[in-house]
Amino acid sequence: MVKGPGLYTEIGKKARDLLYKDYQGDQKLSVTTYSSTGVAITTTGTNKGDLFVGDVTTQVKNKNFTADIKVATDSSLLTTFTYDEATPGLKAIVSAKVPDQKSGKVELQYLHDYAGICTSVGLTASPIVNFSGVVGNNVLALGTDVSFNTQSGDFKQFNAGFSFTKDDLIAALTLNDKGDKLNASYYHIVNPLSNTVVGAEVTHSFTTQKNAITVGAQHALDPLTTLKARVNNDGVANALIQHQWRPKSFITVSGEVNSRAIEKGAKVGFALALKP
Repeated sequence: MVKGPGLYTEIGKKARDLLYKDYQGDQKLSVTTYSSTGVAITTTGTNKGDLFVGDVTTQVKNKNFTADIKVATDSSLLTTFTYDEATPGLKAIVSAKVPDQKSGKVELQYLHDYAGICTSVGLTASPIVNFSGVVGNNVLALGTDVSFNTQSGDFKQFNAGFSFTKDDLIAALTLNDKGDKLNASYYHIVNPLSNTVVGAEVTHSFTTQKNAITVGAQHALDPLTTLKARVNNDGVANALIQHQWRPKSFITVSGEVNSRAIEKGAKVGFALALKP
């Protein structure tokens, strides 16, 4: 198993997951079933106010090959084919969304003890080419993420990042939006026995000279129940409680309150994921 710096998307991921993952403002139900041949079928429905959206995903695995086919209520069809370990550390992914003719792309990921590389090319006449690379190890990592539009000849995005991981602390610094936004985050494990974690994220825009600050924490009430909370500088506070009532099956209840608009009341979200 590779224990290197990982891919660029993993820089700051722990803090992002702590602050944003599983917070739900809608009502969502997800049910996964498995056929006798091992085919996984996941049906998801989400109620967003007066709008209901849903999709059905079928996943087929055969050794290192995985095929995912998702059909959504907007009549779209997303197909993803993944071949893992074509050679040691290499993963190949081909994806496309119908009827979006510009969505097709080929992606290659390579993980090494001292590097992580990901490159993708759109399947169009004038594709968007993306490259991200990270060098370092499981303690220090330095990387960049670049997208180039071959039709216009311009860089669509240019990001750079740095992360430091040591024992119970992960700190990350990224420069995004072609150098306009500076993002700093940290993730600190206070007590591993109770899964008590605190974290924060600060974003500064050089164009608007505005800062955005979000702080959050999580704590395991028991081995199957986790409590999370966060608050930002706009006065918006969120909290959730998630319980694993059977293996791989979770029920999550979350709420949001805006201290600057108390008269609008609180928002409540609910998510239920069922797996056999």
